[in-house]
Amino acid sequence: MVSERGLQVLRAIVQDYVGTREPVGSKSIVDRHAFGVSAATIRNDMALLEDEDLIVAPHTSSGRVPTDKGYRVFVDHLAGLRPLSTAQRTAISTFLDDPADLDDLLSRTVRCLTQLTGQVALVQYPSFARATVTHIELVLLAPARILVIVVTDTGRVSQRIVHLPQEVTENDAQALKGRMNGLVTGNEVRTASARLEAHRADPSETDEVFDAISDAVAEELDEFRQDKLVMAGAATLARRELDFRGSIHPLLEAIEEQATLVRLMEEMVADREGLAASIGSENAAFGLSEASLVTGDYDAPGSRARIGLMGPTRMDYPSNLAAVRAVARYLTRLLDEDDTRR
Repeated sequence: MVSERGLQVLRAIVQDYVGTREPVGSKSIVDRHAFGVSAATIRNDMALLEDEDLIVAPHTSSGRVPTDKGYRVFVDHLAGLRPLSTAQRTAISTFLDDPADLDDLLSRTVRCLTQLTGQVALVQYPSFARATVTHIELVLLAPARILVIVVTDTGRVSQRIVHLPQEVTENDAQALKGRMNGLVTGNEVRTASARLEAHRADPSETDEVFDAISDAVAEELDEFRQDKLVMAGAATLARRELDFRGSIHPLLEAIEEQATLVRLMEEMVADREGLAASIGSENAAFGLSEASLVTGDYDAPGSRARIGLMGPTRMDYPSNLAAVRAVARYLTRLLDEDDTRR
């Protein structure tokens, strides 16, 4: 059993190690923290922490560093969230205000988070499977080239250039737009996709130009339903390479693949404030035992998604969780205000 003072010693070790990157010894704890006991007493507390696998000596005759289990106890029981400064909150509002669209907002979100924390920042797109298609626009760029724009009620806009199998006129483009809007506008994304699939399977509906546009719209709608991440700050991993016991390549591969991170973020269990942490060896099943993730939930119209930070286990959990919570709340408010205006 670890005593209350032992837990406070663990807190001191985590805080000092995160702050200095140096293993923490009993003398430095006595010097830096007001425990009111001798270094010998602190050494006894540290021995009990070591017996519980909460700290470990990285080298013979060195100080101690937290284990993954130690970080978990710290996050769950000892780490109160560190309030953001006024300057940090102002930076968030300045960075995120007045985005051009959802893509721009989420891109700003991850850049803001990585600048605040120095970690890799991630944000999930909300699921748009239940979004409603509000408009299809066709812009004729050349006789055989057309821009297809798909708009939903969530503010998501996508566009794609389609090369047509034959030339069309401006009047033809307007007629094609009317047909396409008649087929999908006013339907949820999943229903619109099903209607397009049924239309393409109907042998009586043979129109190569319309089919080319239909294929493009179907592909865009399919992307709306996929889980996607926006990320920023991958370069921070190289700057923190000394914090990883092994290679950072699994983390870089996860950033490139995305699917692993999406699954991990979805499996993390949030607390009542929507915050979650997954630390080191807890991520072994995903090949990320060298990393920690902290996440927060944000709400979008008809959906909930997550934003988060990924970095080494030696991270400032109270500050990172506070930053994630603050940005998630601001993101929720912006999306709610945007939905209200619509």
